[in-house]
Amino acid sequence: MQFIEMTGKELMDALTDDELTAEDLKKSHITETSIVRINRQGDIEVRRPDCWDVVGGLIGEYEGRITKCSGRTWAS
Repeated sequence: MQFIEMTGKELMDALTDDELTAEDLKKSHITETSIVRINRQGDIEVRRPDCWDVVGGLIGEYEGRITKCSGRTWAS
């Protein structure tokens, strides 16, 4: 599966009003320094000490937003 990894701050910058809110991120324990990844389906996963945890998803034209905010492209 392919992902784009990014920081919590980069994710926060990429979100639109109809996606996760600041409160949703707080409940998921995502901070500006968290490591997150997005798969091609738009699922958001956050790195925990021993696993990846799915915490939500992106909708709409998210690929351009996450590549712009992260400066990265899809990697396997």
